[in-house]
This record gives sequence, C-alpha cells and structure tokens, in this order.
Amino acid sequence: MVKKKKSVQEATAMAESRAVEDAMSVSKMRASLKEIKKFDGVIGYILRNSTSAAIDIKDSTKIMDYAVLSSSAFDAGEEFSELFDLGGIENIVIEGKDVKVLSLTINENNISIFMEKNADCNKILRKLREL
Repeated sequence: MVKKKKSVQEATAMAESRAVEDAMSVSKMRASLKEIKKFDGVIGYILRNSTSAAIDIKDSTKIMDYAVLSSSAFDAGEEFSELFDLGGIENIVIEGKDVKVLSLTINENNISIFMEKNADCNKILRKLREL
C-alpha cells in the first residue's frame, strides 16, 4: 500500500507540474499574440485550448463570425488531411476578398490570426514558432 500511495503522490506532483508548465506556456503565448496584434494589418486573434479561450478582435461586432471561421478552418484542415492523406497540417491560410486567416496548433492550443489581405503571414509564423 505504501508504494501505491507514493505512485499516486508522484502522479499528482507530475500533474501539478504539467499544469504549471501549461499555464506558463499559455501566458507566454498570450503575450506573443498581443505583440502580433500590433503588427501591420493584423485584425485580431483567437486562442483556444481544452480549458480556456481568449479572443481579441478590433471589431467586437465580428467576434462570432471570426469564432465560427476559426473553428471551421481547423475542422476543414483535419478533414482534408484525412481525405487526401496529407499527414499533419502545419498551418492553414484562408484568403478572402479583403481578409485572411492563419490558423495553426501549438502545444494543443488552436490559434487563429485574422489580418488584412496584404499582411505578412510569414512574419507572424516566425514569431509564433519562437514559442
């Protein structure tokens, strides 16, 4: 019984350590996203994971539209990956008439960056890959 308690205690300590690391990672990611939001042409972002979500969009009347677009981009990426046997998708860029969205997953966090069509996706990707 003592061994069982020790393994439960070890598992609890590991889970707590993982939760602290995850919180620090999300905090760092939010700081980077706030910096990215200042880039030319960036409209805003959505950061989602299994426990939380953060949305920062310049035009608050479009929050629902962008949330649906973000979710749909991830769903479509997964479907295309399976359908065409593409393997893991690194990122998705959807370009519309005036706006585009860059969507990717980092450490189980789904991120969508909304920007004007002329904004530099590669600059944003480089910043996100620093995480």
